[in-house]
Amino acid sequence: MTSFSRYRAEWFTTAAGARRDILAGMVGTFALIPEVIAFSFVAGIDPEVGLFASFVIGIVIAIAGGRPAMISGAAGSVALVAAALVHAHGLSYLLAATVLAGLLQIVFGLCKLDVLLRFVSRSVRTGFVNALAILIFSAQVPQLLGVDWHTYAMIALGLAIIYLAPRVTKAVPSPLICIVVLTAISVLVPMPLRTIADLGRLPDALPRFGWPAVPLDWQSLAIIAPYALAMAAVGLLESMMTATVVDDLTETTSSKARECSGLGLANIAAGLFGGIAGCGMIGQTVGNVRYGGRGRLSTLVAGVFLLVVMVPLRPWVAQVPVAALVAIMIMVSISTFAWGSLRDLVSHPKTSGAVMLATVAVTVTTHDLSAGVAVGVLLSGVFFAFKVTRLMHVAVGYDAATDTRLYRVSGQIFFASAEIFADHFDLADDARNVRIDLTAAHLWDVTAVGTLDELVARMRRHGIAVELVGLNAASAILIDRHAQEMRVPAV
Repeated sequence: MTSFSRYRAEWFTTAAGARRDILAGMVGTFALIPEVIAFSFVAGIDPEVGLFASFVIGIVIAIAGGRPAMISGAAGSVALVAAALVHAHGLSYLLAATVLAGLLQIVFGLCKLDVLLRFVSRSVRTGFVNALAILIFSAQVPQLLGVDWHTYAMIALGLAIIYLAPRVTKAVPSPLICIVVLTAISVLVPMPLRTIADLGRLPDALPRFGWPAVPLDWQSLAIIAPYALAMAAVGLLESMMTATVVDDLTETTSSKARECSGLGLANIAAGLFGGIAGCGMIGQTVGNVRYGGRGRLSTLVAGVFLLVVMVPLRPWVAQVPVAALVAIMIMVSISTFAWGSLRDLVSHPKTSGAVMLATVAVTVTTHDLSAGVAVGVLLSGVFFAFKVTRLMHVAVGYDAATDTRLYRVSGQIFFASAEIFADHFDLADDARNVRIDLTAAHLWDVTAVGTLDELVARMRRHGIAVELVGLNAASAILIDRHAQEMRVPAV
């Protein structure tokens, strides 16, 4: 299938597929509203700034993104970075930083930096998903405190509808039924319930195009550049991880490089229309996929419907009880959590479990997805290095006829194993000749070459004749370039 044919198929599906995309996108819209408003408060901006951003990002990413069915908008990880900039310099500088972050993301996409995701192990991805599930649930806790029994009863009813309605019909996503039913009940039977109107000021007009009101000089660039780089990096990381989760859920592939560039375009547009930078939103995306969203239409609907419900239908949307949204997000958190990972803690290697748990712990503690993933990737690398190090072995033998000490080396010699490799050599050996057989070994870096070079030099200073055999071509080239004492051809 050509790229154009694939792109067209991502938009134009069957009538049933289009209906599922539309309904799932509508559910995604209602799931967006409470979190976007909450994240706006975290960033110190009006809720309409986050809502406008989610509307613009949703439309642009639906067209230019690389992962169909993924919902993007104003996210908490980016809001945490933006808060300090808004507090110190105001909203205008945040909008300028958003535009610059988008430009950086386009550059990252063109440079194919999405390949860095290959260094994220499955354990880290599982920890990422589990941490997000916990954060999604914990974000609902404030809505459960200081309320009376009516709220708990409505949440319980909402969860019952969400889980039982599919047994009756799957034509309409059960979260959408939950919203309609709970809103109708709250209107017909007045109760002390919080509504969407209580979460913050809702937009009452369309977003307007305009360049951020900051001076175009080097001083402004110096102010926004660090924040723009952080927002770009955090946004891409969360979007790439979200795209990978959707790949797994739908058993399809996506263009991560295109998603990088598409997100950059979306953030530039968001900044120019008065919105904060955003990225992929895992909770809303998983909800979209769980309820049938598969194509770009679901992403587009989530963005467009957000503005439709927020502006023309504002009086009606304002009456939706928060309890309905909390019930939906609790369902999303439950479905997002990889429950099988708890069983895997027993059956999988302990190092894999440790990486997963560390990713969860750091993410939940800091509320920073990038920090959790960074720690997980670091631990994965350390554990892998230790594992490879243990596979290196040096067998020592002696040929009395030629008075030669023979070292047969197998495994990978690099910065983590070089010292262990050196410890196998006895520099006080009284043998006149030493042969180092590297047929089953490979030298990976300058640390390995330097260690071997030093060993050869010290033995030669003791009057020992040293011979290297079995060097493969790559190791021989590395020695020729970086060794001082020995420069030998591969044997």
